[in-house]
Amino acid sequence: MATQKDRTANAIDVHVGSRLRLRRIELGLSQGALANQLGVSFQAVQKYETGDIRISASRLYAAAQALKVPPSFFFDGADEGAQPSELAEQFDRRDVAALLRGYYGIRNPRLQADVRRLITTLADAPCKESA
Repeated sequence: MATQKDRTANAIDVHVGSRLRLRRIELGLSQGALANQLGVSFQAVQKYETGDIRISASRLYAAAQALKVPPSFFFDGADEGAQPSELAEQFDRRDVAALLRGYYGIRNPRLQADVRRLITTLADAPCKESA
C-alpha cells in the first residue's frame, strides 16, 4: 500500500486547491487568515492549495462559506482528466496576486469596469518595439 508521501497529487485535488487559492487571493486573504477561519494551520492551507493533501467535504463546505462562494465553485472547469490550468498556475506569481488584490480593493463598480476595459485595451494593442 502506498503511503501519503508516495502518491502524486490527484488532478481533481490540484484543481480544487487552485480554485481555493484563486478565491483566497481575490479576497485578499492570507493563508493564515483562511486557516484561522477553517480551524487548521496555515501549512494545511498551503497543502490544500497544492493538492498535496485532500480537503474533506466538511472543510470544503466551510471554505466555501469563508470565501463566500458555493461549494461547486471549487469544481468549476474540472473534468475527469483535469490538469491544473495555465491560469491557475499564473496565480503563483506575486505580481498577479498584487494586481488581483488591488483590483478587488477598488470598491467603485464603475472604476472596476474602467480598469477591466483598460487592461483589455492594453492587451489587444499591438506591441511596438523601439528602434
